[in-house]
Amino acid sequence: MTYLIAEDLPEESAGRRFRKALNDPGILRLPGAHNGQSALQAKGADFEALYLSGAAMTASMGLPDLGIITVDEVCFFIRQIARASGLPLLVDGDTGYGEALNVMHMVRAFEEAGAGAVHLEDQLLPKKCGHLNDKKLAPAADMAAKVAAAAKASRDLVIIARTDAAASEGIEGAVARAKLYVAAGADAIFPEALTSVEMFKEMRAALPGVKLLANMTEFGRTPALTAKEFEELGYDMVIWPVSSLRVANKAQEKLYAALARDGATTAMIPEMQTRKELYDTIGLNTFEALDTSIAASVAPDWVA
Repeated sequence: MTYLIAEDLPEESAGRRFRKALNDPGILRLPGAHNGQSALQAKGADFEALYLSGAAMTASMGLPDLGIITVDEVCFFIRQIARASGLPLLVDGDTGYGEALNVMHMVRAFEEAGAGAVHLEDQLLPKKCGHLNDKKLAPAADMAAKVAAAAKASRDLVIIARTDAAASEGIEGAVARAKLYVAAGADAIFPEALTSVEMFKEMRAALPGVKLLANMTEFGRTPALTAKEFEELGYDMVIWPVSSLRVANKAQEKLYAALARDGATTAMIPEMQTRKELYDTIGLNTFEALDTSIAASVAPDWVA
């Protein structure tokens, strides 16, 4: 029960555990988890690490992914996912919420909230989803300074530098930026919105020995590949950033339509998580047993 009991907490920091998982053989699969419930379900499917997407966070709040939310708001999501699941978490750090000192504040706040890794991108505000058009890039030297600041602020947090340069500067520009970011202290590179298998191959060939992250978002510019296919291309991590939220949102849309149409939820019952399934996932009985063991009433000794 990592949410409450200290003895159940991992002995190592989330950053060290994330780094170990990254260095294990095979590709590190990081499904998106947009809240504590989805984190528990991903853990139940035997994933060993998770991803928290800025797009999923903001969409769950009813906002577009334009860099609107704050460090503290992201920490709320980090804490619930890390405490619920106990798994190391890669967090979307957008543009770092400002310049070098703001980036350092973000790193310290995320690490203290329980994150194991963060990625930082080289866009200018208002930033956009990496698969949209007309993204504005920061000067490479400015982004390198942010990466260096993040590395200086990190105790164990894994620092991943994301570059969105492929769309406007080509693969050569993305590679040049990636090399600069690695030299500044990035532990890994996230080349965003690559549009062909050949681009993934070129990036891998140009950065020997550098850990690389692939983004397998649906409805984007990247061709649909499996984790195994990304592994065969030489990639070390793959994320499915918004998948859990997309599925949940579609199911909720169907629910509200049925409820408005029928005045009842009857048609949706077969698609619902049952009460027992919900309680099993969140560990209701375990929490109740813990409460009983601690809060049992004790009669005071009687004194004449």
